Amino acid sequence: MLHPDRLFPADPGLRALSRSLYDGIKALPIVSPHGHTDPRWFAENQPFPDPARLFVVPDHYVFRMLCSQGIDLAALGVPRADGGETEADGRTIWRLFAENFHLFRATPSRMWLDHAFEHVFGIEKRLSAQTADEIYDQIADSLQKPEFLPRALFERFNIEVIATTESPLDPLDWHEMIRQSGWQGRVITAYRPDPVVDPEFEGFADNIERFGALAGEDATTWTGYLAAHRNRRAFFKTYGATSSDHGHASARTENLRPDQASLLFDKALTGRITPEEADAFRGHMLTEMARMSLDDGLVLQIHPGSMRNHSASVMARHGRDKGFDIPTRTDYVRALKPLLDAVGMERDLSVIVFTLDETSYSRELAPLAGAYPCLKLGPAWWFFDSPEGMRRFREQTTETAGFYNTVGFNDDTRAFCSIPARHDVARRVDAAYLATLVATGRLEEDEAADLAQELAYGLAKRAYRL
Repeated sequence: MLHPDRLFPADPGLRALSRSLYDGIKALPIVSPHGHTDPRWFAENQPFPDPARLFVVPDHYVFRMLCSQGIDLAALGVPRADGGETEADGRTIWRLFAENFHLFRATPSRMWLDHAFEHVFGIEKRLSAQTADEIYDQIADSLQKPEFLPRALFERFNIEVIATTESPLDPLDWHEMIRQSGWQGRVITAYRPDPVVDPEFEGFADNIERFGALAGEDATTWTGYLAAHRNRRAFFKTYGATSSDHGHASARTENLRPDQASLLFDKALTGRITPEEADAFRGHMLTEMARMSLDDGLVLQIHPGSMRNHSASVMARHGRDKGFDIPTRTDYVRALKPLLDAVGMERDLSVIVFTLDETSYSRELAPLAGAYPCLKLGPAWWFFDSPEGMRRFREQTTETAGFYNTVGFNDDTRAFCSIPARHDVARRVDAAYLATLVATGRLEEDEAADLAQELAYGLAKRAYRL
């Protein structure tokens, strides 16, 4: 199903050079420093339930496209927040998915799915209503074999390290179970404190109580709250964490006086905080987290610019991460200035910034990363995790930030079987871009080969301190 020269330029000379560069990196180990796979998979190492629950139910790229054509999420087995009834039969869900597979033509999801079908499960036919049952049976049969258990796939995918993402309220029991098992696969965690730094997060005050109990601190006081973060970050580091991750609505940062921050925190606990004050508090906590990173070495990731759960009705029915997150315009020059004024020149600090606003690449983000020692650019993310998005990222950032102020690729996915596909796409796109630079006299071929290795492997390892 997959063309061997997919994503390479049509020009024969460029295509040959792209293929040569790609051949030098295609077998490199996968470094997956940021993502959302479930550590329980690797802890229990049990078979995945069925093809639908592997490919359809957990993948928001898949179910939002189907929903855009009027298909009810409940018919796709997406769980309801109230525990209400949804389709439970995997084959029924799969047939509905297959009948509508044409909706994914020319999308990144189609490439990822076809890659997984062919390379992971050996499927040689295109998914359709006519082939649905045959392909379902082939995948279902495979999933019962030892070589398709999560740990076996991890090793087969040549994953060197993968980071999951957990809340500070998570006891990390699954990571402990992985450790106790003796399995040598490297699955680490990352510190995602949104539930206890966002005053608008559901149950914020209750979350703070639980947070303090886990940390052994009185987290209802400002000093105790900061101490609780330090304690939990240290705990996460014992399970391999090398980064924290922050999914704020904006890139706003603040550097408030302690008394100002304490006042906002008290308002948040009592529910008296305004939306503007809540945004200011989130912004200040990014600066506090950066200071903590100077002490404990965790890389600080900022993922701003998504209006989360745009559909109130879908959010109410199916919960967080299901309600259609949508990119928004994002300011970085002014928004990041308080943090950069405080710590931007610190060479030992690493802040990785992502965006869902592509207009900011050449105007704001690349010039910032091309100046401040602490700042690096995350790869094309989420809606732009596509061949076109990756190409635009390189074209708009390299002229100002170069390559070495970027951090390679990360897949940021819940869809385990798509990980090799996503890295393969990134490696092909970067090989094609580098080949173009060679052909236009901007790079020597040996430099392009060296950069291909860095973009596929080296930059991510160094940026995430792996």
